[in-house]
Amino acid sequence: MRKLLLPLLIFMALGHANIVEAQTNASRPNILFIVGDDIGFGDLGISGSVTQTPNLDRLAKRGTFFTNFHVSPVCSVSRSMMLTGNNPIEVGLAAFDYAIYPPAEGKPGYEAHLTRTTATIAEILQNAGYRTYTVGKWHLGGPGHGGEGPEQWGFDRSYGIYTGGANHWNQDPFHINTRDPEVMAQIRRGEIPQEPYHEDGKPAKRPMGIYSDDLWTSKLMEYLEEGRETGKPFFAFVAYTTAHVPLQAPDFLIDKYYERYLELGFEGLHRARFESQKKMGIIPPDAAYPERASNPLLRAWSEMDDQEKRLQARTMATYSAMMESQDYHIGMLLNYLKETGQLDNTLIIYAPDNGPEGTDFRGELSNAAFTKWARATFSQKFDDIGRGNSMVFLGTDWAGAANGSLQWWKWFIGEGGIRVPLIVVPPKNTEFHRSGEGTDAYAYVKELPMTILDYAGVDHPQTEFKGRTITPPSGVSLRPFLAGEEPSPRTEEEWVAFELFGNAYVVAGDYKAMRVRPGMYGDGKWHLYDIKKDPGETRPLEADQPERLKKMIATYERYAKEKGIVPVADDWNPWHDT
Repeated sequence: MRKLLLPLLIFMALGHANIVEAQTNASRPNILFIVGDDIGFGDLGISGSVTQTPNLDRLAKRGTFFTNFHVSPVCSVSRSMMLTGNNPIEVGLAAFDYAIYPPAEGKPGYEAHLTRTTATIAEILQNAGYRTYTVGKWHLGGPGHGGEGPEQWGFDRSYGIYTGGANHWNQDPFHINTRDPEVMAQIRRGEIPQEPYHEDGKPAKRPMGIYSDDLWTSKLMEYLEEGRETGKPFFAFVAYTTAHVPLQAPDFLIDKYYERYLELGFEGLHRARFESQKKMGIIPPDAAYPERASNPLLRAWSEMDDQEKRLQARTMATYSAMMESQDYHIGMLLNYLKETGQLDNTLIIYAPDNGPEGTDFRGELSNAAFTKWARATFSQKFDDIGRGNSMVFLGTDWAGAANGSLQWWKWFIGEGGIRVPLIVVPPKNTEFHRSGEGTDAYAYVKELPMTILDYAGVDHPQTEFKGRTITPPSGVSLRPFLAGEEPSPRTEEEWVAFELFGNAYVVAGDYKAMRVRPGMYGDGKWHLYDIKKDPGETRPLEADQPERLKKMIATYERYAKEKGIVPVADDWNPWHDT
């Protein structure tokens, strides 16, 4: 009897454990975290663009559309916060690999890659039983760049590039690593170095002629399908490389937008998006128009001859085509989840990493060495723009127009560089009282990982993870706000401070205090804005509210001292001095 009873008891115990595990897995949501690359506040249909983004527009109507959401002005710094909830300097990303202020190089927090002072949410979720996948761009470290790739940061499967971008049609790079002797030897021989791709940390050959959106999407669906029968929930970090330079897209999509941008030009696009954003209610009806003439870097459309206008219009049309392609492939992911019965139990987040890219082949925001290489190696001819043999930037003038109501763009801490659209769609079985709403409540990129952990029901380990000491995150979960329990994600006392390239700001409530150095076209003085009422930062308030500004400056100075932020010379320019 004992011989029969013992196996039966073991079987029942194991069966009970499997049932409990199955119930736990079934109750935990999947997580689909989608990141767009170098996409402006005004680049979605839902935020004022004529670019067709029906899938993202529908997601916004299912979920909550944040119109006052902020990231870093550059990609890898934002991504460090997206995956950790920490301040960048706490995890090695107070600078990034393409532009490090020389006196800061080697200082703690300026490693320019993710450091082991943190734990990523992929690690934490993996430890809690999640399947974890990432595809696309990493740009937080890896072989040849310092630090480690995603396979060392909690992802079961990973496929993509460690760098900041790559050709969208083939294995060509988007820039050259001048610190790599082998790369420089290839350049001297007149060859095009190949961009390294990796799968699960091992070198991989990228298939030719497959567009990047299709490459990343199909690879992720392969991973999802491989693990679907395990019954475990998944965390998928989908890091699209659209619309990062080089601007490339299928011809038939480019042709849809070309005539539109040839007709509008820079000023026409800027005004059209501004008025559309007002009409859609995503900026206040009395928001001031940010005049282009106030920015010394922007040209007028009338300054160019007809040939240059055609080239510029095709460039902007390619940018729109990249956004439409990305949206289409997001739709493929959503269809897959719907067909496999997983969509309703999936938390979906969409956010770009920063505003549109204003670096150019001409003018102040150009680098002579890079421009010389790119022009000698790739085509900028009209018929080639969008194809794998071409290399064009969006450029300063279009970047200054694409945001509509906001000034500046990527690399800058003006709202155009750091305010981007955010869409959050909670799982269907959770409390959600903001469905279909747009909100101008301030939220910050550090909120996203904490929101993910909250919905997953997984506690952050705070100070220790798997034997290493880590820095507690300072992001807050958006879940109480989405559930209608809180009127805003952050109170005025829960301020946010940020610094990059010596430019600094603090946000507390609706107010933003900011200082931009002369070396990056500022005046070196602190200014105060109400970014809810005045998203274009056209009406400085420091004369009206000197005490508020003084308090916010003091907050920033305490933060800078505590974190060990390295002061930057007023005249330093990252385009001309790197």
